[in-house]
Amino acid sequence: MAAAEAAAPGGGGCPPAGGGSVPVLFCFSVFARPSSVPHGAGYELLIQKFLSLYGDQIDMHRKFVVQLFAEEWSQYIDLPKGFLVSERCKLRLVPLQIQMTTLGNLTPSSTVFFCCDMQERFRPAIKYFGDIISVGQRLLQGARLLGIPVIVTEQYPKGLGNTVQEIDLTGAKLVLPKTKFSMVLPEVEAALAEIPGVRSVVLFGVETHVCIQQTALELIGRGLEVHIVADATSSRSMMDRMFALEIWRRLLISSVSHEKEN
Repeated sequence: MAAAEAAAPGGGGCPPAGGGSVPVLFCFSVFARPSSVPHGAGYELLIQKFLSLYGDQIDMHRKFVVQLFAEEWSQYIDLPKGFLVSERCKLRLVPLQIQMTTLGNLTPSSTVFFCCDMQERFRPAIKYFGDIISVGQRLLQGARLLGIPVIVTEQYPKGLGNTVQEIDLTGAKLVLPKTKFSMVLPEVEAALAEIPGVRSVVLFGVETHVCIQQTALELIGRGLEVHIVADATSSRSMMDRMFALEIWRRLLISSVSHEKEN
């Protein structure tokens, strides 16, 4: 997975209902590939599209910024904050001259646990939900024993319910509602800033290819190590889950290779 620029624009990933598709030209390096996205697509969906088109060619140790071709300037500009696709446009993914943080050993004093959207309404839809609840329980028990801070999010809890009762949130540093894919909310960033020397995030929950993936992208873009717990994350579709975990496996292999070369 490629990391997004640390100052990535907002703009939710969930397009409004209706509106059809909008043609977009996605450019990376010397390549330009036409595709389409739903009307109203935001930053997160655009990143997903870049990954689907160019995932095998992206250097996973680099950070990237998304730029939009502006007719009035006749050149590319950084994607405006809150940008939503409403008409035909041309975008490019530009690598920055900053190396990615590679994965290292976990130490309790520099680690935070992220529990993502383990909610009741997902129970009948998510594959092996009971199994990931069981592993999630053990992870949180371990966090309490080791004094590791825990941050929990719930996706639109008014409609999707709260975190399942089996998951004991006693002592959690934050339990927050959200309406975007990523867990990296302003309150979460503020909480991370309060933890001295935080370096690593252990991430688990649902869904692997959406909220987990987008959270990982944003955390990596902020220079943090991200460890996804494979047996504590899942999706509605096993294909989606396996594809997302395969991307992460390639990232780990690439990280190890990069460290050996240096």
